[in-house]
Amino acid sequence: MHYRRLGRSGLKISEISLGSWVTVGSQIDEQTSIELFQAAYDAGVNFFDNADIYANGQAETVMGKAIAGLPREALVLSSKVFWPTLPGPNGRGLSRKHIIESVNNSLKRIGTDYLDLYFCHRFDPDTPVDEVVYTMDMLVRQGKILYWGTSEWRAWQVTEAMSLANLHHWAAPSMEQPQYNMFHRRRVEMELAPICKEYGLGLTTWSPLYYGVLTGKYNDGIPSGSRAALDSMAWIRDRITPERVGIVRELGKVASDLHITTSQLALAWLLRRKEVSSVITGATNVRQLEENLEAAESVYKLNDDILERIEQILGNYPDEE
Repeated sequence: MHYRRLGRSGLKISEISLGSWVTVGSQIDEQTSIELFQAAYDAGVNFFDNADIYANGQAETVMGKAIAGLPREALVLSSKVFWPTLPGPNGRGLSRKHIIESVNNSLKRIGTDYLDLYFCHRFDPDTPVDEVVYTMDMLVRQGKILYWGTSEWRAWQVTEAMSLANLHHWAAPSMEQPQYNMFHRRRVEMELAPICKEYGLGLTTWSPLYYGVLTGKYNDGIPSGSRAALDSMAWIRDRITPERVGIVRELGKVASDLHITTSQLALAWLLRRKEVSSVITGATNVRQLEENLEAAESVYKLNDDILERIEQILGNYPDEE
């Protein structure tokens, strides 16, 4: 396993990490989740991503059980705050009240005294940015969180938070967590990359396989037991278009020429970017986890000719959008 600094911070996180969205606490059972966390840790993964909204808090509870026997100091644990998790009009958003109540609940569910990373899960137009930044600074000073960041914020929103932090000498955001994959790339490559360079933000990216589409498993339809086959995940079916399936088939040919899987090609393509501190992956079994982790060894195969071939297949270079 290779480790990268989280932006300009001194924190080192595994370049491939394990996330809990959709799977932990919902799609897979508790024992399988525990086995996945243990296998990931044994393989060198130290960053485990979560959020208070995942499986209505159950994902954090299961993660707490999974890491109970692991050395806490060797782990980088995260959670997020924004979506409705508590009753009443203040049970969502980024008000100081909701952030403090949410982080305390997350700490209890995970069974830890602090979170290494804490994300504002979305931008809250109803809460002043200075209230958000000050609250995060307060949590850092209290030792409940070590670093904080944003998820799916626009570049100008991150810049505003950074400016306020610098002005008042508050803890500034260290990371942003955007969706980034071969089908969804413009925001990272055109908006976020420049501020990563200017402010030293690290990216912990999610949905690297575009909800599983980039694995190739939907090339011949929707197999039973897959996410898209679940009624609760029916929205994924709208993303499995004939055009995207055709692109994935062509990417599969590139992967075959490199003697790797389509999934590994998609993950390696992300890891080639210096702005990316970690690619958050999901898995439903250990075999799938191991396949994802092996992708890091394929980055060197992506020479200029291969990257140009991929660009021709994707046809979505940001400058041309």
